Amino acid sequence: MKLDKFKLLIDRLVQNSLARNTLWMLFAQGLSLVLQAGYFVIIVRVLGVEEYGAFVGATALVAILAPFATLGSGNLLIKNVSRNRALFGEYWGNALFMIFASGSALILFVLLIAPFILPKTIPPLLVFLVAVTDLIFHRTLGTAGQAFQAVLWLSKTALLNVLPNITRLIAALALASFFSNPNALEWTFLYLSSTAVSTVIGVLLVHRNLGTPKLALSRIKPEIVEGFYFSVSFSAQTIYNDIDKTMLARLATLEATGIYAAAYRLIDVAFVPVRAILAAAYAKFFQRGVTGISGTIAFSKRLLPIAGIYGAIAGIVTFLLAPAVPYVLGDEYAGTVEALRWLAPLLFLRAMHYFAADTLTGAGFQGMRSVIQVIVAVFNVLVNLWLIPLYSWRGSAWSSLASDTFLMLGLGVLVAFLYQRQIKRLENQ
Repeated sequence: MKLDKFKLLIDRLVQNSLARNTLWMLFAQGLSLVLQAGYFVIIVRVLGVEEYGAFVGATALVAILAPFATLGSGNLLIKNVSRNRALFGEYWGNALFMIFASGSALILFVLLIAPFILPKTIPPLLVFLVAVTDLIFHRTLGTAGQAFQAVLWLSKTALLNVLPNITRLIAALALASFFSNPNALEWTFLYLSSTAVSTVIGVLLVHRNLGTPKLALSRIKPEIVEGFYFSVSFSAQTIYNDIDKTMLARLATLEATGIYAAAYRLIDVAFVPVRAILAAAYAKFFQRGVTGISGTIAFSKRLLPIAGIYGAIAGIVTFLLAPAVPYVLGDEYAGTVEALRWLAPLLFLRAMHYFAADTLTGAGFQGMRSVIQVIVAVFNVLVNLWLIPLYSWRGSAWSSLASDTFLMLGLGVLVAFLYQRQIKRLENQ
C-alpha cells in the first residue's frame, strides 16, 4: 500500500512541470555543488589565502558590471519567449549582439577603473582575463541557459549549469598537477579556457535544439529601458552581495578577503535548493504576471513557505557545522568558522526577499524592484566604508545582514502596497 502511494506521488511529480523542472535544477545544482566543492577546495589549498583573495577581488569587481554586459537581454528573452515561442530567434540574436557590444565596452572600462579600486598587487593582466571570461564567455553561457529556461526546457538549462563546473574542476586539477607553486594569474588563464569551452558547447546546443539567431535591432530600442532595469537590478544585487570582498581587498587585507570569501561561498552553496526553485519558477512568474501582481502573489504563496522553512533550517545547520570548515579547507581558514556563523541568517533572509523580488518582476514592476535594490546597494557600500576599516571582515558580515534585512522588508512592503492598489482599482471599476 505504501509502495503504491509512493508511486502515485512520483507520477504526480513527473506530470507537474514545475516540480519536474525544480527536480532537474536541484539535480544540476546538487551535482554542481559537488563539482564546485571539488575545484573550490583544490583552488583555495593550492593558491593559498592571499592568492585566492587576489582572484576573488578581481572577480568581485567584474561581477558588479557583468549584468550590464547583456543589458537585460536574457531576461527579456525569457519574458517574451515564455509568452510567445515564435519570438525566440529574434531575442536570441539580439542577446548575442548585446553581449558582444556591451561586454567589449565594459572590458575597457574595467581596465580603466581597476587601478583605482584594486590593490596594486593584483596584475592588470589578471583583471583583463577575468573580465573577458565573465563579461563575454560566462554571460553568453548564462544566456544560453536562459534560452532553454524561456521554453521551460530546464533539463537543458540544468546541463548548461553543470557544464562549466565540470570544465573548471578539470582546470583546477590541471593547476594542481602541472604547475609548481601556482599563482592567481595562472589559475585565471585556466579559468578563462575552461569557461570558453563550456560556452561554445552551450551555444551549439541552443542552435541545434531551439534555432539560429536572427538580429532584430528594431526590438532593442523600445525595450532598452526595461532591459536596463534588469541590468541595474542584477548589478545592485551583485554590489550588496560581493562589493564587500573588493572593499576588503582594498581597505583590509587579502587574508581577510580570503577568509570572508570562503565563508560567503559556503553560504551560496547552502542556498542551492532555493535557487533551484527560483530557476524553475522564473518563466512562470512572467506567465502569471499577465493578470497583474495578484497573479504573481498567488503563485509565490505556493512556494515561499517551502523556501522560507528551508532557509531557516539550513541557517541553523550551517551555524552548528561551521567548526568543520578548517578540516576541509585547511588550518589557515580557521577564521572562516566565525565568519560562517555570522552569515548563517542570510539563508533565511535571501529566501524571503528573492521571492518578493520575482513577484514584482513577473508583474511588470522591475523598475520599482531595481530602485529598492539600488538603495540597498548604496546603503551596503556606505556601511562597508564605515565598518571594514574598523572591524575588517566582521564589518562586512554586519553590513550584509543589515542589507538583506532591509531588502526583505522593503520588497515585502512594496508587494503589499501594489497588491492593495490593484484591489482598490478593481473595486472602483
